[in-house]
Amino acid sequence: MSENQKTELPDRLSMDPKSPYFDGDLLAKGIGIRFNGAEKTNVEEYCLSEGWIRIAAGRSRDRYGNPMTIKLKGKVEPYVEGEDDAQPEG
Repeated sequence: MSENQKTELPDRLSMDPKSPYFDGDLLAKGIGIRFNGAEKTNVEEYCLSEGWIRIAAGRSRDRYGNPMTIKLKGKVEPYVEGEDDAQPEG
């Protein structure tokens, strides 16, 4: 891939390896999320077309040991860390 090419991000991406929306190769590049203009570092899953993210709800766990999540609706802006468009607009 040349330097000028940008990575195409999927409509939906999950950090859970059991999810059908998991992509380990893409996550290894480093994916950042801006949600309603604020940088989020605790995103478990996002969906662009539906406009939501799932974030961990503190330290709470479900009965299988997975983190409990909260779905937040708003403007989702994923990006690959280190690419030119990763800088927020002023």
